[in-house]
Amino acid sequence: MAYQNASPATAHDKRLAVLSLGALGVVFGDIGTSPLYAFKEAFGGAHALPLSESNVFGVLSLIFWSVMLIVSVKYVSFVLRFDNKGEGGVLALLALASQLFRKNRRLSGIATVVAIFAASLFYGDAVITPAISVLSAVEGISVATPALEQWIVPATIIIIIGVFALQPYGTGKIGRLFGPVTMLWFFIIGGLGVMSIIATPAILKALDPTYAVRFAVQSPGLAFIALGSVFLALTGGEALYADMGHFGRKPIRIAWFGLVLPALMLNYLGQGALVLRNPAAVKNPFYLLAPPELLIPLVVLATIATVIASQATISGAFSVTQQASRLGYLPRVPVTHTSETERGQIYIGQLNWLMLIVVVLLVLGFGSSTHLAAAYGIAVSATMALETALVALVVIAMAKRARALMLAVLLVIFTVELIFFASNTTKIAAGGWFPILCGLAIFTLLTTWKRGAEVLTAGAAGKQVPLKGFCEHLASVTRVPGTAVFFSANRQTVPTTLLHNLKHNKVLHERVVFLTLTTEDVPKVADDERIEVDMLVPQSIYQVVVRYGFMEDPDAMHVLKLLAQRGLRLEIEETTFFLGKSTIARAERRGLFTWRREVFRWMQRNAPSAAEYFKLPPDRVIELGTQLRF
Repeated sequence: MAYQNASPATAHDKRLAVLSLGALGVVFGDIGTSPLYAFKEAFGGAHALPLSESNVFGVLSLIFWSVMLIVSVKYVSFVLRFDNKGEGGVLALLALASQLFRKNRRLSGIATVVAIFAASLFYGDAVITPAISVLSAVEGISVATPALEQWIVPATIIIIIGVFALQPYGTGKIGRLFGPVTMLWFFIIGGLGVMSIIATPAILKALDPTYAVRFAVQSPGLAFIALGSVFLALTGGEALYADMGHFGRKPIRIAWFGLVLPALMLNYLGQGALVLRNPAAVKNPFYLLAPPELLIPLVVLATIATVIASQATISGAFSVTQQASRLGYLPRVPVTHTSETERGQIYIGQLNWLMLIVVVLLVLGFGSSTHLAAAYGIAVSATMALETALVALVVIAMAKRARALMLAVLLVIFTVELIFFASNTTKIAAGGWFPILCGLAIFTLLTTWKRGAEVLTAGAAGKQVPLKGFCEHLASVTRVPGTAVFFSANRQTVPTTLLHNLKHNKVLHERVVFLTLTTEDVPKVADDERIEVDMLVPQSIYQVVVRYGFMEDPDAMHVLKLLAQRGLRLEIEETTFFLGKSTIARAERRGLFTWRREVFRWMQRNAPSAAEYFKLPPDRVIELGTQLRF
């Protein structure tokens, strides 16, 4: 009978192993490919350091202790504790902060600005990652066969097009290969590092933090510049928190400390040992770690690994867009779920093809991973610092015990991240302007949509009719067969679409449903808690409230199934859905911020239709519009 008692533990261990393997492929793809370019950029980038033993030891020591502080301490050990119903990421953190600061509008406003700007900067990261990762991998071709150097950019573009072309099919099937391939990648890069370290074991002294301190004290200017390259070893660390909801804390921690961290550090140390033995190897120390006969297979494996890293940020962009839409910072976005079992696997068509265009233009415009590296670090360093500030705000609201200690740790981390950001600003002219410009543009769009939606809501509020007592006045209205579903933003008032329908058509359907959709400050809502049905007039008028989490998208057909389970059966052939559309009129007099009104109007014109967003049958929809002037 002993085996029966062991069975639950065995099942748990097996599940933990599967989740840890999955985390390797999805969570660590970005940071796992950083050895392709991070150490190389310190001695060969736009602000290359002189190649000397003291500089090599100093840079490696900075890399090791930066990874330990920012990734191991901040993300893996600390930030993963602050989840929103199991979900991570800056917008999930914003939703959590919004709940905590409901009574403090000032802190709530600060948290909102911080989170939205951090999310805006993520888009810059999401388009740079595929470009720099695939470019850096394909550049190994020139190490193996210099004559093929001219094919680096065309090959990179072909691979990138292939990656984005596969997105509509989802990552469910190929995702199963991500973990094993990434595990192989980490074993190989760690093994290559070990072989180089064995040849030059003195490189292990770089783990001593005094080398980093000595480098900073003796050459503060060089150390400050070097931080811009050192930070490239941290890019992808923010994914540990963003992807927490897919795997959980424990699998991420096991994968990081059990394989990823050792493999990365061994490889960086191996690259340092190589350039000490052979200074000419600094042109591409990662690939030159490999024996000549293994170079081509390593290029192929590196390319696959960078495709996986790219997939993680592309999927992340889809998730951030969906969350922003749910929280009211973007128009309704139609989302395609590419997996029947994993709700997090989604696809947004318009965003996918827009990102492809931008990534291809980045590859053509910058031409090499070295040039792109200048643009890469600034967005991630700013995002990390903003995320730390947001976590500190949450700690202030949540923590009871050890609050002072946690804030002290966050202050140290925030200070280090600000230094990294300051170092990356030295590369603004060399390409760092792109993610800043991209972030500012996205931030403007997100905040403009939110403000415009608030103006429309406020304008409609003045024309609302209280629902209480209204139904009593409908007895004399002519009835027609069928069911009418009126979407309503406020369950306490009569839907404006119903008022317009009565005004123009002067009839009412035999059965009327007021449907209100709400977005909760949680990632997902269980189906048994999703629907609330009230009968306002027996067998005639109903009020239905449908709750969604900010990571979910509405599905009208699914709602009909849930209503049928509650006894309210709506036959789709006899049901008409009434939608309202409010717009802001052109400004009668131009002012300082008139351009924001025009940006909002442009976003409204290009927003997907409400019928598409709610997944309504197009032949069962009537849309009634109003225009707001002010």
